Amino acid sequence: MITKMLLGTLVMTSGLAATQENVPSSKQVIVYREAGRFGGWPANHGIWIWGQEIVVGFSRGYYKDLGPERHNIDREKPEEHLLARSLDGGETWTIENPAEKGTLLPQGAMLHGKELPGVPIPEASDCPGGIDFTHPDFAMTVRMSAVDKGPSRFYYSYDRAKTWRGPYKLPLFDQQGIAGRTDYVVYDSHTCLLVLTAAKSNGEEGRPLCVRTTDGGKTWAFVSWIGPEPSGYAIMPSTVRLSGSGLLTAIRRRDGEPSWLDIYRSDDTGKTWTYLNRPAELGEGNPAAMIRLQDGRIALTYGVRMKPYGIRARLSRDAGTTWGPELTLRDDGAGRDLGYPRTVQRPDGKIVTVYYFQDNLSPERYIAATIWDAPK
Repeated sequence: MITKMLLGTLVMTSGLAATQENVPSSKQVIVYREAGRFGGWPANHGIWIWGQEIVVGFSRGYYKDLGPERHNIDREKPEEHLLARSLDGGETWTIENPAEKGTLLPQGAMLHGKELPGVPIPEASDCPGGIDFTHPDFAMTVRMSAVDKGPSRFYYSYDRAKTWRGPYKLPLFDQQGIAGRTDYVVYDSHTCLLVLTAAKSNGEEGRPLCVRTTDGGKTWAFVSWIGPEPSGYAIMPSTVRLSGSGLLTAIRRRDGEPSWLDIYRSDDTGKTWTYLNRPAELGEGNPAAMIRLQDGRIALTYGVRMKPYGIRARLSRDAGTTWGPELTLRDDGAGRDLGYPRTVQRPDGKIVTVYYFQDNLSPERYIAATIWDAPK
């Protein structure tokens, strides 16, 4: 789909441009779509890129019509964790099931007090350490057991996500639960920062924190909380490294009906954080994906669960202090059950944003990608 740019006057208010634009060009691609199945939530799994090779994780369940306000997945049936791989920069995709090799198995868990079906996975063990986070074909994924209780686990790969080692335990860091999703920053061969979500002090979801290993994953230490404990939730961080000791993270927020994104910055490798701004209102809530582009700008992509339903983006030239106009990647969604993006940039500069989506062609949710150019 090719769209034309709509020009408008930029009005900067609290770090936010008030206008909207369509991206100069974009292409919509089907990653995974299957009758009777539910494809969802790439943000929970992760995305990795090596040149033109891209791998993204997602969940596959069974479709069940539960109405427009809910995820249309049958919670009485098992959920699988799959990988989609592209060798041509996201133009075409093949689907892989790591469970066939006995790894990345989904785990039965508790959601809102109800036990979900799942495949028993090997008990997570202590990581022996020595992980080389700078290996050229490295990938890591972090998985949780529940959003508000229990530990999380991680796996890593040295062959571009073809085989995985793990699961390895993550500590609870003196919390009731750690909801691990894949958000990490590599510093050197044995040093890596993980940005996670913990249960709040009342046991409910959730509050973001960062932790660090300096011995290749053998031990992990608490570094800091990101922001104060919220009355609602602050969850699902997406983090990028800036120059020097800088970090920028986007947090999914909700307090009652309103939901939005918050941006925080650290200038001391995560020891302390400063609130910057609110770059997007999301209707009923959706996490963001944030990357640093080759030209130094920050790209923020997110689903919008209010009309017109779709996928949007914003760009920042000053490390998240201010944001340009909202860019529409697509606005043809049939309802709110969409989003959870992950985003990478190809060597040729094109951006690939992968998410789950619903349209008017069929009721099932599916995995799609938008390949787009950032406006100059």
